[in-house]
Amino acid sequence: MTPMPPRGSSQGGLRQYNERVVLQALRLHGPLPAAELARLTQLTAQTISMITRRLLDDGLLRKGVPLRGRVGQPSVPLSLAPDGAFALGIKVGRRSLDLFLMDFAGAVLERWSVGHHFPDPDRLLPEITTRVADARRRLGNGRRDRLQGIGIAQPLQLSSWHELLGADAEVAAKWDRVDLRAEVEARTGVTTHLLKDTAAACLAELVVGRGQGLRSYLYVFVDTFVGGGLVLDHQLHSGHQGNAGAVGSLPLARSVHDGAPPAQLLSVASLVTLEQAWRRAGLADSAATDGRAMSGAWAAITRQWLDEAAAGLALAADSAACLLDLDAVVIDGAFSPDLRDALVAATQQALNRHDGRGAMRPSLVSGSLGADAGALGGAWLPLVVNFAPDRALFLKADRA
Repeated sequence: MTPMPPRGSSQGGLRQYNERVVLQALRLHGPLPAAELARLTQLTAQTISMITRRLLDDGLLRKGVPLRGRVGQPSVPLSLAPDGAFALGIKVGRRSLDLFLMDFAGAVLERWSVGHHFPDPDRLLPEITTRVADARRRLGNGRRDRLQGIGIAQPLQLSSWHELLGADAEVAAKWDRVDLRAEVEARTGVTTHLLKDTAAACLAELVVGRGQGLRSYLYVFVDTFVGGGLVLDHQLHSGHQGNAGAVGSLPLARSVHDGAPPAQLLSVASLVTLEQAWRRAGLADSAATDGRAMSGAWAAITRQWLDEAAAGLALAADSAACLLDLDAVVIDGAFSPDLRDALVAATQQALNRHDGRGAMRPSLVSGSLGADAGALGGAWLPLVVNFAPDRALFLKADRA
């Protein structure tokens, strides 16, 4: 069903809000003439004229080629100006540091990636400082002042996972003493925001991915460890502690032996589990990203992982739907599209075996952004803060 656009108001005192509503309408619908903007936003033609004139003067909009119709003056479509604003997105991954420079239209202009065995803040901070300087040089004198900020996507509790990843305990413990957001802002002089990595990925899917057409959903991102995000009524909910949607910690429905707690979802649905199985079989552990996972010597191990991961994800989907009455569960990850689609299909099969009486079963949807989702979400954060009708997230309208 086609989403309806956010509505503005012609009453006084709402100038900034209405400007953001217009920007959002253009982001959702693409280039539009002023008359269509007025219809979609329910603002008066005079209000639209004043708003678009200001946004053109500010360099946030640009005029397209006039469209000549059968009657009257030709209409001029307006669209977002790519050079109107820029943002930097940073994803601190457990195995790499990724930085994206993005323009106002959402195009990635430059990307940098630095691999590591485990992130060390003492090494990451100088690297980030250098790359921010590179981004400013890339923009040049005419555009660098339009850099709106930096958004960081970072896993929470990084110090907790060093044993599973074979990382040095002293390096991991540094994360308990560093405020990465504050450090980056102090070193670069650029306003910096931070969000949990999987919540940032969820934000990117919501703004420019398949989440645009969904009201409420659980977002699952399979990376080194599986995690997630939560969208309710078109709004990203990060929670009081910033950890809403932490599906990796969901307990599995297994019998308790010797008083031990049930295993968590991350023990069966994380890529680290699959990679460890490949290594034990003497196989390369990089097959998840290059298409080998579903063929050759890797296939049998992958199928076993898919069965176990899908069973856990189906339990998570069912449990979340019972609590939250969700439209969908969106599944994505740092792996190849064929492995993602196989996981979605296996999860659907596992979910079909559940007793769904008394609950509305959510649909399963493949995510659209893959390994780039976290860094893209980081880049969207400053644009959300500076240009969204709602500072928390680009305003989403109810479906018709």
